[in-house]
Amino acid sequence: MNHASIISIQHMTKRFPVGKGEFTALNDINLEFGEGEFAGLVGPSGSGKTTLLNIIGSLDTPSEGTATVMGQDISTLSHKASALLRNQHIGFIFQSYNLLPVYTVFENVEFALLLQNRSASERKKAVLDALEWVGLTDKMTSKPAMLSGGEGQRVAIARAMVKRPKILLADEPSANLDAQNSHQILKTMKALNRELKTTFIFSTHDEKVMQYLDRIISLEDGKVVSDVEKAAAAL
Repeated sequence: MNHASIISIQHMTKRFPVGKGEFTALNDINLEFGEGEFAGLVGPSGSGKTTLLNIIGSLDTPSEGTATVMGQDISTLSHKASALLRNQHIGFIFQSYNLLPVYTVFENVEFALLLQNRSASERKKAVLDALEWVGLTDKMTSKPAMLSGGEGQRVAIARAMVKRPKILLADEPSANLDAQNSHQILKTMKALNRELKTTFIFSTHDEKVMQYLDRIISLEDGKVVSDVEKAAAAL
């Protein structure tokens, strides 16, 4: 690994109860992610991609083994400490944009900063910067219902990036987009990855997304079956 490791997963297994038995979603996973990576977890539905993202994002905990994120062992964190880790260092982008319909684009992006005790002027500058990154400064007073699908996803990126997180987790971010919008979104993410050195980790089975990844980790039945680094993908 050429970058300082900010995520370390060691012998991690995750099981879920199913009826009287249990389902093993992840089985003895060992992975490291460095600062500024642009990586993807790929594989069919049920392979464990989303479960792994949720644990990295401190939304869930391992059944066995360890997941260390930004120097913190996810299994040992209280609910408050997990929330603080997410609030300070981790951004999320999901296939459903989860924008608040009664708020404007500006307010939706600003929402991520309201728990950080920043002044109004600091929040305004951060939001304007984030909207400029995704090319939506002209839509800041619009409501989500007035946006196209591609614009809605760009607002979701701005909301995730406005706090300049160290880690951004994207779960099937292109699932609801056409090819043109998908490429535009991915180019935006790639540019932010290079500019801000944020570590991006995708969950995907979309070939369009895979074209942009610098590292592809393939999962099948909860196991890592390959881990391939490519030459850095061009914008």
